[in-house]
Amino acid sequence: MSVSGTRGRKLKSWEAAALSIGFMGPLMAVSLNGIGVSSLVGKAVPFVFALGFVGVALVAYGFVRLTGRFNHAGSVYALAGLTIGPRAGFIGGFALLGTYLLFAACTLTACSVFFQAWVVEAGWSFEPSWILLPLAAAVLTVVCNLKESRFTTHLLTYIGGAGVVLMLVLAGVILFKVSTGQAPVETGIDLSVFSPEGVPLDSLMAATVFAFLCWAGFESCASLGEETDNPKRAIPMALGGAVVLCGAIFVFMMFAQTIGFGTSETGVALFAGSESSITALAGMYIGKEYALILAFAAAAVAFASTLSSTAAASRLLFALARDGFGPSVLARVDQKTGVPRPAVVIATVLSLAITVGHWLAGVTAFDTFYWTATIAVLCLLVAYGTTIIGVVVYILSGRGGIPKWEVVIPLLGLGFLMYVYFVQAVGQEPPFSYFPWIAGGWCLVGAAIAIFAPTLARKIGQRLVQQDSLQQDSDAKNPSAPLLGAASSATSNEAGTGQDKL
Repeated sequence: MSVSGTRGRKLKSWEAAALSIGFMGPLMAVSLNGIGVSSLVGKAVPFVFALGFVGVALVAYGFVRLTGRFNHAGSVYALAGLTIGPRAGFIGGFALLGTYLLFAACTLTACSVFFQAWVVEAGWSFEPSWILLPLAAAVLTVVCNLKESRFTTHLLTYIGGAGVVLMLVLAGVILFKVSTGQAPVETGIDLSVFSPEGVPLDSLMAATVFAFLCWAGFESCASLGEETDNPKRAIPMALGGAVVLCGAIFVFMMFAQTIGFGTSETGVALFAGSESSITALAGMYIGKEYALILAFAAAAVAFASTLSSTAAASRLLFALARDGFGPSVLARVDQKTGVPRPAVVIATVLSLAITVGHWLAGVTAFDTFYWTATIAVLCLLVAYGTTIIGVVVYILSGRGGIPKWEVVIPLLGLGFLMYVYFVQAVGQEPPFSYFPWIAGGWCLVGAAIAIFAPTLARKIGQRLVQQDSLQQDSDAKNPSAPLLGAASSATSNEAGTGQDKL
């Protein structure tokens, strides 16, 4: 059985892109990720994000190439499995599952972080327990994700679009006031922010890691391959478009924020010391009311990111269960909506459990946000790495007709991923020094399952090859048909009843 989304129209490219953009959460990313960069490189924040844009583009190239050939609800799981082998696919998919579940926990917590910021900005005195909002957000997430995929992607578009518009309005006001001398800073439009002059190379590269965090999850729309119309064309467009659009937004907004705070030492210190740079600038340039609107919008964007990450996690759980790993009930889809409902519920419950576990341990919302985000990114680097290695193997094999000189691009992307992991893993202070071990332990569990369960690996390989053959047959008969639609009749009985469990 394949995930087939709505029983009428399939998703369009822009609707699939909404999942990736919603996962990245531009307003949330811009509000937080520039702060750490500023503390490392001073006023060169826009340069670092431009550099990060290049690195992410090298990685995204591999996904664009492979999703133009393969589409599957398992995303990395299938991309690596069909290019390197089923064991590699399972390891990458298992790492990606950890990423999605942890990111959902991270964004559930972010709802509380931004709501608390809104309460403080509003001047209210009460301080409710931070776990209450994640609990409410989790319930609402299930309600929304159980509806047709189009409902979720449209909701993501509305929330994410509103956040981007609010950011761009603020950026426009900042540029106007700075350029006309009406700003509370006197450094003006300083284009030297696009130069790394005077910044040590190690600080520059370490700061690139923070920039990379903004794009984390760009590949999530690949999990909608079985629910998208003409996915071999639509998914690469959605994935590449999401990376480019968000990249342009990130670089522009970091430029606006940097000149908004000012490029003097005082301005850099203000940027680096802010808790939410966007709301701080809104208060400086427009007023408290606009800052309140942005703080509330950031909480809504965090909720949208939860929708995206749990939707992606549910499709991955569905794909794994369909191929024999996990309870067969997770491979069931609702006949009316085409949504894998049991997988949606389990993905959300697991993510909420991670959040509640931190709360019970006495961890603050802010620390829970950063801790879960860091571990998620470390798992994500492993997942991305398996896919990029798959691209290299696929190009060198000559199977896809891709010019072999292009292998340089994914190799550069792989080098970028390895460097990001190295920076995250070496020289960190506790508790951050523990996180590479936690992420590595999760990935090693996946590797152990893949290595010591040959029957599972064999079954996964057979199913991936079978589904790929069905895709090709379907494409030959109807080039615009959904890729895995033909797989439904071949696998529906297994999905509903008798899949072997590990």
